[in-house]
Amino acid sequence: MPGFRVTERSVATTTLANLQVNLQRNQDLQNQLSSGKLITKASDEPGGAVVAMQTRSDMATLNQYSRNADDGMGWLNQADTALTSASTQLNRARELVLTGMSSGTAGSAQAREAIALEVENIRGSMIDLSNTAYLNRPIFGGTAPGSLAYDHNGNYLGDSGAVNRTIGANATVRVDTDANSVFGAGSSNVFNLLQRIADNMRNNPGALQADLADVDTAQQQVQTGLSGVGSRYNQVSQMQQAADNRVLDLRSQLSDVEDIDLPKTITELSLQQTAYQAALAATARVIQPSLVDFLR
Repeated sequence: MPGFRVTERSVATTTLANLQVNLQRNQDLQNQLSSGKLITKASDEPGGAVVAMQTRSDMATLNQYSRNADDGMGWLNQADTALTSASTQLNRARELVLTGMSSGTAGSAQAREAIALEVENIRGSMIDLSNTAYLNRPIFGGTAPGSLAYDHNGNYLGDSGAVNRTIGANATVRVDTDANSVFGAGSSNVFNLLQRIADNMRNNPGALQADLADVDTAQQQVQTGLSGVGSRYNQVSQMQQAADNRVLDLRSQLSDVEDIDLPKTITELSLQQTAYQAALAATARVIQPSLVDFLR
């Protein structure tokens, strides 16, 4: 069997190549330890890089859903506060109607005038509540560009559009509140009702019985709207919590793909440095300088 001749040059070339491999591995471990990442570029691990990119994309989508939910809850919080106050105002209006109907004040024009003035003040407060805004947008004004939902006469300035927020892959929730459903539409809205009550209080106390029934209807509308706001708020809150929980899961998965095992990496680096020093020492013994090397 013929033998193969091994020259000093081939030994040196092979040895230096092995040293370069050891040095590259040493550098890779140092980079991993300093960055804390197994994957810093796609070539490090193509499969893992694809998984990491997809996971980051999913996390970005879920974070956007969570931000949308935050914005939606801001709208709904404002609506809840406004409608709760409106319900309180209507309760007071009902009390005033009952007072105006009582025998103790029905015959007193001065007493009825005082009640009428308070009812008109309630009407003004209700108009202010109907113009409640979130981020300078009226929450009862639909998608209209103006800053008010109602003018000082109680006329509607908004439109029938809906402000929606996407809070999940297949979940879109309306975050504004339909003004007509809570305050009434057209001439039968709550503002005209309160003005009619004030006028009847002054001039036609006998009509207050019918006004009382209308106040009860208006109160029911506000309560129904308040219930709807609460239901939507709960839905948005639950969807936000689900998105936040999913982000935590994805972050854990991303860490499994990208992040190093710190104790393991430190141990590997220590072993690699020891191996490299041993390889350097062995190489120094194998490759001895010749007279030609000195003459160069």
